[in-house]
Order: sequence, then C-alpha cells, then structure tokens
Amino acid sequence: MYDRFNRRISYLRISVTDRCNLRCSYCMPSEGVKLMNHSDILSYEEIVDVVYEAVALGISKVRITGGEPLVRKGIVSLIEQIALVSGIEDLALTTNGILLADFAEPLAAAGLQRINISLDTLDRKKFRATTCGGELRKVFDGIEAAKRAGLTPIKINCVVRNSSDEPDAIAVRDFCSSNGLEVRFIHEMSLSDGRFTIVENGHGGDCNRCNKLRLTANGMIRPCLFSDIQYSIRELGVRNAINKAVGMKPEKGSVSVTGNFYNIGG
Repeated sequence: MYDRFNRRISYLRISVTDRCNLRCSYCMPSEGVKLMNHSDILSYEEIVDVVYEAVALGISKVRITGGEPLVRKGIVSLIEQIALVSGIEDLALTTNGILLADFAEPLAAAGLQRINISLDTLDRKKFRATTCGGELRKVFDGIEAAKRAGLTPIKINCVVRNSSDEPDAIAVRDFCSSNGLEVRFIHEMSLSDGRFTIVENGHGGDCNRCNKLRLTANGMIRPCLFSDIQYSIRELGVRNAINKAVGMKPEKGSVSVTGNFYNIGG
C-alpha cells in the first residue's frame, strides 16, 4: 500500500481510549478535556475488524495507544485477538507505565511483543507535579515487570522542552544506559501551531519516511497527526476509509485544530 508520494504505508497506530490516569501538563490542556461519549468509542470487535482489513491492505506493524491504553477494561483480550491476525510482524503498545507492573506478564502472554514507556524525569517531585500526582516508583516497577516478561526492546519516550542536553533528559539517558533500555527524545510539539521535530533516536516527525495511519478511539482513520484529514470507518466502511486516508496523506504535516495528543495517540 503506497501513498501518492511513494511512501509504503505499513504502520497502524490504534488509540483505544481518550482516558488517562495521569494529567501531563504538555498533553492535557489546563482547562481540562472534553471526553468522548462511551457510545462513540470503538468496540474491540470493531477494532479487530479494522486490523484484519488493514493487514489485508499491507499493514504489518500495529501499536496500541491511548490516552492510556491500560485503563481500558479488557485490553489484554484485545491484544490477544490482534496477535492472532496473520500478517502482523510487530505488535507494540505505548504506556505511561503506572499500571504496567500488573499488566506486563498478561500482555506478553497474550502476544504483545514490545513496549514503549513514557519517562520524562527521574525527580519524583517533578514527576508528580508534571503528571498531576503520578508516582514515579510505579513506572520503575513497570519497567522491571516488562523486562521480566520479555517485552523487549523496551523503549523510553522522554519529552524535552528544548534539548536532550537538559538535566532531566541527561538523567533519563544515563538511567536507560545503565538498565538496558533504549531512549528516544521527543521535543514538545503543538498541533495547532504545527510545531514538531524529528524524534531523536527514532523516526517520528520525519515526513519523508512516514509510513503511518492512525485510528482514533471513535473510529476515524487519520493519515497524519498534523492534519485534520480523517475518514470514519463507521460511515465509509473500513477498507474505503483506509484507502481514502492513504490517497489523501499529505506530503508534510502542517496543523491540526480538531485533534489532541490525548485522543489521537500522539
């Protein structure tokens, strides 16, 4: 499956919920968020149907995101169903790590292959302030549980304000180096201003190499994080929505005023 710029589209990011158990300052607006109605959020059956159609069209990599995917009831069952789809070569999940200690083993047993964990600072007070009450110890426990479960390589997503040479980023880099983890530095982005950069030690933000589609929790296929183009799988059917999204995928992201990181999947 190729777009009009001859990029092979092989990666689907699936947001299973817009809910989260943290309120990170760079993700959640200070005035709060308007959550989706539960009736608008895709059922697991609908999500699995999307995966089957997407794989038939050429998708081979699937990542589960949120919000925070581990807050959605039955997430292990979803992973198990997706893992059974023939043709998926890479099945991953991104989490803030708070609940991971309890979920790592069941997720691995269900067929999850690897995991990304958000970690922006090793300072417990800063972590609590940035996340509005999160406990850093739970993230460390989740990392250790992921190691024991074999969800490797474990990648750490570290958001930085200006530079990966900031003190918090340096501390996270050293922690990862000492613990067999891979770190990626993600500069703070703005959807409405169109501000983004290429992820350090990753490929995100590199429009020339972009191979992604996104499925939002309420059933929209979006070809680009920094675009308002989207197609409803419920209105158009899965295959038609995917084909339209691929056909209209922009060469380069610009801005998005209809989405937020917490409900698109970042």
